[in-house]
Amino acid sequence: MATKVKHIKKKKLGSYPHFMVVFSITLALFVIGLFGLLLIHAGKLSEKVKESIEMQVYLDRDLTEVQLVRLQKTFAAKEYIAYKNDTAQVRFISKEEGAKAFLDETGEDFMAFLGDNPLRDAYTLRINADHSSSAMLKSIKLDLEEIDGVHEVQYVESLIESINTNIQKISIILLAFAGILVLVVTILINNTIKLALYSQRFLIRSMQLVGATSFFIQRPFLNRAAWQGIMSGVFASILLFVLMQYAYTEITELQLLRDDEQTYILMAALVVIGLIIGFMSSYRSVRKYLRMSLDELY
Repeated sequence: MATKVKHIKKKKLGSYPHFMVVFSITLALFVIGLFGLLLIHAGKLSEKVKESIEMQVYLDRDLTEVQLVRLQKTFAAKEYIAYKNDTAQVRFISKEEGAKAFLDETGEDFMAFLGDNPLRDAYTLRINADHSSSAMLKSIKLDLEEIDGVHEVQYVESLIESINTNIQKISIILLAFAGILVLVVTILINNTIKLALYSQRFLIRSMQLVGATSFFIQRPFLNRAAWQGIMSGVFASILLFVLMQYAYTEITELQLLRDDEQTYILMAALVVIGLIIGFMSSYRSVRKYLRMSLDELY
């Protein structure tokens, strides 16, 4: 009996449309991967925008060198100050540098007209991206203004609020599209495997008739479905990697948004998604045909 069942499997299972299933699942996973890359790059862009937020801290007049150094150390010790290469992003701008920058930008020498430099020494502070919300920035502004030697703190509040609002809206829209896309692709893959197994329904019935157990019948289909999912995930990841490298070569600015760690996680996720969806779809389809009567199979 066992020999007869193996003969049936060997004869019939080879006709299973392996290539078309792998091709279809690969394309579906590739679409998910493309959207995943979009989310990764959108996230990096949002992070870059938040990391560029700066505050201008204008100081009291006639501070000594010692007081300026003390203020710089005080600013650098704040938890909301951004760091780059272990260096606090705190930059001192003297009133002379401010006057020169104004002259370079406008071409007007207000010092010649006023006879004095009315500007103040200032520090430019780059704020950590984790503290970029409007409420946090207002709290930071109040905290800085309480420091001795600080005259005024300024930042473009309306622009920051606009950026935060737009980032939040875009994130919600992208996540909603991602959820819909994953659902659609899951249904597509599920239907592809169902169609592939439809041609095998009489093979399943033949194996039942010669006494094969449900597990024995399911095993080759589940094994093949799992491998198809894994192979599709690998192929989709390779296509994504090639496309990504081409895009980075053609559009060099994209390198600024590159995140290899998250990209590799995305590729691994595609393999896992292909494995899980392929296995579960095959399992449900085979179970369905195992429970059907002969008349229902027709």
